[in-house]
Amino acid sequence: MSNFCAAPNCTMKSNRSASPFFRFPRDIERCKQWVENCHCKDLEDKTPDQLNRYYRLCAKHFEPSVICKASPYRTRLKDNATPTIFDLSSQLNNPQSRPRKRIKDLSDDEARQMKERKKDSVDQSKISKDYGEGQDDSETNHPSQLTSEEKKHREYLKSLFEVLVVLGKQNIPLNRHTEVVQESDCLTPSNFQALLEYRMNAGGDEELRKRFEMSALNAECCTSTQQRQMMEVCESCIREELLQEVREGHFFSLVTDDVVEISGECHIPIFLRFFDQANCLREEFVGFLPFEGDEETLMERLLNEVTKKWGLNMDYCRGQAHFSSGVHSSKMKAIATKLTEKYPTAVYTPSSTCALNVSLASGVALTGVQIVMSTFKKIESFFNESPSLQLELENAISIFYQGNEEKANDLKEACRTNWTMRHDSFEVAVDVMESLLLCVDCVHDNEDLRWSDQVTHNALEISEALADFEFVAALVVLKNTLSFTRAFGKNLQGPTIDVYFAANSLTAVLHSLNEVLDNIEVYHEFWFEEAVNLAAALEIPVKVPRLYLRKHRPETETELQPESYFKEHLTAPVVSHVIKELNDLFSENHLNALRYLTLVPAVMGQLKFNTSEENNVEMYRNDLPNADTLPAELHCWRVKWKHRGKVTLPSTVHETLQLAEVKFFPNVLAFLRVLGNLPVLGLEDGDASRKRFQMYLENTPDKHRSKSLAFLNIHYNARHDLDFMVDSYIKMYPHNES
Repeated sequence: MSNFCAAPNCTMKSNRSASPFFRFPRDIERCKQWVENCHCKDLEDKTPDQLNRYYRLCAKHFEPSVICKASPYRTRLKDNATPTIFDLSSQLNNPQSRPRKRIKDLSDDEARQMKERKKDSVDQSKISKDYGEGQDDSETNHPSQLTSEEKKHREYLKSLFEVLVVLGKQNIPLNRHTEVVQESDCLTPSNFQALLEYRMNAGGDEELRKRFEMSALNAECCTSTQQRQMMEVCESCIREELLQEVREGHFFSLVTDDVVEISGECHIPIFLRFFDQANCLREEFVGFLPFEGDEETLMERLLNEVTKKWGLNMDYCRGQAHFSSGVHSSKMKAIATKLTEKYPTAVYTPSSTCALNVSLASGVALTGVQIVMSTFKKIESFFNESPSLQLELENAISIFYQGNEEKANDLKEACRTNWTMRHDSFEVAVDVMESLLLCVDCVHDNEDLRWSDQVTHNALEISEALADFEFVAALVVLKNTLSFTRAFGKNLQGPTIDVYFAANSLTAVLHSLNEVLDNIEVYHEFWFEEAVNLAAALEIPVKVPRLYLRKHRPETETELQPESYFKEHLTAPVVSHVIKELNDLFSENHLNALRYLTLVPAVMGQLKFNTSEENNVEMYRNDLPNADTLPAELHCWRVKWKHRGKVTLPSTVHETLQLAEVKFFPNVLAFLRVLGNLPVLGLEDGDASRKRFQMYLENTPDKHRSKSLAFLNIHYNARHDLDFMVDSYIKMYPHNES
C-alpha cells in the first residue's frame, strides 16, 4: 500500500501527515466515480479491489461536510461521499512535472473552477489539525522525507506488529500462561520476547537486534502497556477492514451470544450479519462488549460502540437476535425492546444458530430450569472429554433397552451428536435419564480405577444434579411445554419453504399453548404424575426444594405439597414465559418480513405464483430504490418464473441473489438483501467466524482469554496491513518510545 495520496499534484503522505487518508470504495459504481474525479489515467486500469487495498486519498480532496469524526482516533466519510477538490492546473502548465500521474486535459473553464476550489480549500489545514494527534501545521502542510532514524523506527515497529499478529492468530498469550509471575519466571522470557529473540537469531533482523542489544539485561523490548496498545491497534485495523465491507453493504443485523468471562469480567460477544459485494451472506465476529450496569447503561454502551466507535448507522440495522441464559436474559430482553422502540426496522428475531426450544428454555429465570440447562452444559463437556465415556453411556443404554433394540440404537445415535442443543433435547434427556444416571454413578464409583480424579469429580456433580426431584420436574415440564414448539422451531431452521409455512403456523402454536395455560390444573396433573413416575424409577424422593423451605418455612402454617408447589412455581410460569417470548420474537413486523419469502422463486412456485407481496411494502418502502414501480416489477418477476420452462427454481435467498438477472429487478434485489439479513434465516456458508469463536472458547480457559487475542484468532484468515498498523499506532501514541 502506497503512503502517498493518489491524487494528481498532491504531496501528502500518510506517515508524515495528521490529515486522515481514505481508501477507495469497493463498490464498483462509487469507485468509478472516485477515479473519474481524480482525472488520473494511472488509476483507470485498476480494479476496485486493487484500488481499495493499495491506493488512498487524503482529506484535502473532500468537502468538510462529508467528513465525520467518528472518535478521537478515527475519521470516516459519510455514505456515498465522493472527492471533489483537486488541483490540476499545474499539470496543464507543466505536463512533465509528475509523469507518474497522467491526467486528462481540462478546458479553461474547468481549470478556473479547479483554481477557485483550491483557493476555497485553504481552510482544510484547520480541519486536518482537528483530525491530527499531536502533529503541528508545518509538518502537516510541508511534509519532508522520512529521516533515517524514522525509517528504522518504523521497520522496528513493523517487526513487533508482525510478531504480535502471529501470536494472536495462533492464540498464543503474549505473556506466560499464568497471571501471577513467580520469582523464577524472571529467568524465562515471555512468549512475545522469546519469539522476538528467535526472529533476531534466525531472520537477521538487524534493527530489532540493535534495539535489543541497547536495552537493559533481561528487559522486555516493550512494556506490557505498549504490548496491550499494539494489540488493540492490530484488532482495530483488522476490524476496520471488516466494517468497511459492512458499510458498503448498507444493511446489517446485530447478533449477540451468551455472556462469556474474560479476565474475570463478563462480556457479550457481538456479531454482524450482512451481505458483501458478492451478495454472499456472512455473520462476522466484531468484538466483545463489557456486560456491566443496568439495561440503560448497557444499551448506551452498545450504541456508542456500534455508531461512534465502529462508524455504523443504526438506521440501516434490519434485525437483532440475542441468545442469553439465566440472570442475563432479562437484561438482554430489555435491551432488545429498547432498540426496537428506537429503531423499529431492527426486527427482534431468534437466532438461526440456536434451536428455538433451547433458546426459549435458556431464557427462563427459574431455578429448576437453570439447573437443567447448566447440567446440560456439564453433560456435553463431560462426554466430549473421552470416547471411552461415550462408550460407557452407550453400554448403559443397552442395559436399559435390552428388549427394544431399535429405541436403543436411536438413543445411541442421538447421544453421538450434540444432543443437548437439539430441538428434541428434552425428549432425549427424559428417554436417556436412567442410562445417564447409571453411567455417571459407575464412573464416580471407579471400581476398576479407569478414570482420573477430575473425571470422577465431574461425574459426581452431574449425578447429584440428576438425582434431585427439582431437576426431574423441570425437565418433564420443559419437555411437555416445548413439545408444542418443537416442529415449529425445527421448520424455522429448515429450507426456506418450511420457514415460510412455519411463520404462518405460529397462530396455531400460540392457540395450543394458551389452551394449556387456561387448563393448567389438568395439564399439570398429568405432567407431575410423569415426573413422579420417572423419579420413582430413579429412586429419587419427591419433595419441595430444600432452598425454598428454608426461606419460607416460617411463613407457612401447613405443610406445602410438592404438586401445588411445582404448579405455582414451575409449570404455570414456564408456559406463560414461552407464550410471551413467542409473541416478542414474532412481532407483526417480523411476520410481515417473513411473508416476503414468497419472492424466492421456489416458494412462489409452491404457492402457484399466487402471491401479493406489495400489500406489506410500507415497512421497507424507504429501502427500495423505486417503490412506485414495485407492483409492475413484482408482476414481471412472477411472470418470469411462471413461464421459466424447465429451469430449476432457486430455493433460497442466497441462490436467488446469485442470479445474474436479479440486477434487472432492483426493488426485488433490495427486498432480498434486507430479508436475508434477518438473523432467523439460516446461514449457508458464512458461519466460519462463529465456528472459530466457539473453538476459541472451548480451547482457551477463562483466565487465559484476551479480547484482542480472541479477535485475531477468530479472524485468522483476515488480511492485515502492517504499514497501516504502524501508521495508526504512531498517530494514536505519538509520544511512545520503544
